[in-house]
Amino acid sequence: MMRRLVTIGTWATLLMPVVAGCATDDASPTGVVDASGSGEDVSPSALDCDCTSEVSAAEETAAAPDTLPDIPSDTETAPPRPDGGLPLLGADCDPIVPGHCALPFPSDVFLVDDPTGRNKSGKSVRFGQTTLPTPVGAETACPPDLFFDHDGFSPSQAAMTNLPGATTAGCATPHNIERSLDPSSPTVLIEAETGTRVPHWVELQEAPQVDGEPDRSLVLIRPAVVLKTSTRYIVAIRDLTDESGAPIAPSPVFRALRDGEALAEGTPAARWSVYARRGLYDDIFKRLGDIGVSSSGLQIAWDYTTASRDNIQRHALSMRDKALAVVGADGPTFVVKEVTEYLDPNQSPDILRRIELVMTVPLFLTNASSSFEETDPLDRLNLDESGELAQNGTMDQEVLILVPRSVETGAKHGLLQNGHGLFGQRVEGSTGFLARAANQHHYIAFATNFFGFDKVSSGLAAQGFLGRCEVVKSFPERQVQGMVNQLLAMRMMIGRVARDGIKDESGATLLDPSWVDAAVRAYRGDSQGGIMGATYMALSTDVTRGLLGEPGMPYNLLLQRSVDFLKYDFLMNMGFGFNPVANQLVLGMVQMAWDRIEPAGFAAHIEHDPLPGTPSHRVILHVARGDHQVSSLGAHIMARSIGAPLLRAAPGEAGVWESIYGLEELQAPVHDRSVLVEYDFGLEPNPDENKANTDGCDPHDRVRMLAPSYAQQDAFFRTGEIGWFCNEACGCTDGEIDPNEEEGCEESYAALCK
Repeated sequence: MMRRLVTIGTWATLLMPVVAGCATDDASPTGVVDASGSGEDVSPSALDCDCTSEVSAAEETAAAPDTLPDIPSDTETAPPRPDGGLPLLGADCDPIVPGHCALPFPSDVFLVDDPTGRNKSGKSVRFGQTTLPTPVGAETACPPDLFFDHDGFSPSQAAMTNLPGATTAGCATPHNIERSLDPSSPTVLIEAETGTRVPHWVELQEAPQVDGEPDRSLVLIRPAVVLKTSTRYIVAIRDLTDESGAPIAPSPVFRALRDGEALAEGTPAARWSVYARRGLYDDIFKRLGDIGVSSSGLQIAWDYTTASRDNIQRHALSMRDKALAVVGADGPTFVVKEVTEYLDPNQSPDILRRIELVMTVPLFLTNASSSFEETDPLDRLNLDESGELAQNGTMDQEVLILVPRSVETGAKHGLLQNGHGLFGQRVEGSTGFLARAANQHHYIAFATNFFGFDKVSSGLAAQGFLGRCEVVKSFPERQVQGMVNQLLAMRMMIGRVARDGIKDESGATLLDPSWVDAAVRAYRGDSQGGIMGATYMALSTDVTRGLLGEPGMPYNLLLQRSVDFLKYDFLMNMGFGFNPVANQLVLGMVQMAWDRIEPAGFAAHIEHDPLPGTPSHRVILHVARGDHQVSSLGAHIMARSIGAPLLRAAPGEAGVWESIYGLEELQAPVHDRSVLVEYDFGLEPNPDENKANTDGCDPHDRVRMLAPSYAQQDAFFRTGEIGWFCNEACGCTDGEIDPNEEEGCEESYAALCK
């Protein structure tokens, strides 16, 4: 039953801020590879294993096929092979990093021939039964079968290992990435086949030492670009020292591999692992030697292979294509749920009417849950026996439409879809920035909750951090449905809404089709809406221009560099025994699954190499330097992936605040390109360490309140030209008189910083 309200409704947006920032309204914030291309008694984690774990013969068969590399028989007498374990290890843990199962990570010791034949590449990620972290209170580790359908590792996550006592002296930082390409760099990341060095930086994840337990610090090698798919990479570390300047010693197992010696002491599994990997490491050391990296000084080295493009993208593409085929050119059907009229402009200066619709969309999940009991099965992709997506009925999805007062002028209005903040709702901006853009620049604005990443999904995320391992797959798979629902909302608006308009039960017109110019259609989003908006723009067949505010990728980088992640970090500590190694491994596991819908798996196809059946797109990235919630370092990775240059002002004017590694600089105006535009608010640079920027007032959400951002996006949406609308370089000088300060600086400072 439709309800019509004639007064302003009360909208409570109980958003839970996380990395992407759950922005509400302007006044209510919360809290070289191609560079384009607690309790007191906490159970210990199974990560701290002695690398001698064994599984039954049946479990071994389920975990991995019994295959081994070719090993020259005349080099070494083969030691007895232990029963069970992974082929190259003879156990579930890699003794190359003693005391921490699954390190180094990711690693090809866990990549084997797919025994099922369902992965098109023929490969499968097969961890051992005890390789992955064990949640507190659980009897078993996270199940390895969560990753059987992966044919490689994430192209976007940090490679990690443990080198007790190491510092990062001499290593590349986010501010001198080019150092990683120097022949003398202590860290090396290369494409195995070509020897091409990959730009990266190094972070040290320090951890307090616990008596009687192994050192839990981590060296993170973070690629500055998204790696190629289906590509083998080699990681090598040398010349790292402790605080006194003494070199870090390699582990006994790596020393034996490096020096071609038998392991003098160690478990049967460790002795087997050295023997079984001789051929592999001969290849690794040769490839490193080919680029001038001698094996003699190495402290550790290993290899890993990234997942294939098909493995990452196929479910999202399949669901998109199947859903659009079901709804056709008209888009989903809908019913009007609720209408709110703002008869008095004093109630709402920009919005004449709010319309709540419920559209019906095809469902491709096993369910579309809105509550999450720990005993209930989790939503998963609905796959048939052959592993292909199959429709499972329908689901209802609410859509909010904002009709601006400017329709009373009789002018045509474009269609503008908004993407909300993480664990947010479609009402974001409906009394602030979005309403202003709609009324002042003539758009019918609309938004729908991002199913799987909206308010009701925060409970599911919490369960995952607390140790419900299956959430690693359910959480992003729900988001595939949510992303397709976003695309379907736009199809509905440019289809049946643009053609027929919207009427209430009595037949009165709520949205006249004569108001709509369906040829002008655009997406904009901030924070999570800017992050996941990159995936939207890569997948959309209907929208070719978008504005990504406060964007970044991958989440593996963004999470711990956000001030909003502290609460979730605490939950993860609770769930996995306050073990920082376990926490990083969990984030790595999540990234493997998240690549299938987050922009790390799609942004490279926004402008160049479009996805099948998809047009090329153009986007503007609006970035606040020093953002506390979404690190601008992630925006730089996104821009490199898209191939978006850094936009400069016209000649003779102040252009940019600083150059960005891997980004060319182009002067405005720019045609037929994607660009990144940085706004400065006088903050310190991003930290070198894996932590959030906390300097000064958080600029998150400020860019979208400034006049030049409105003007720039409107011109771009309508003409495709990206001009320069700032007074010299874009930014605000808070607390000082500055004639070049942008319109909106004082208002945004008062709203968000005081």
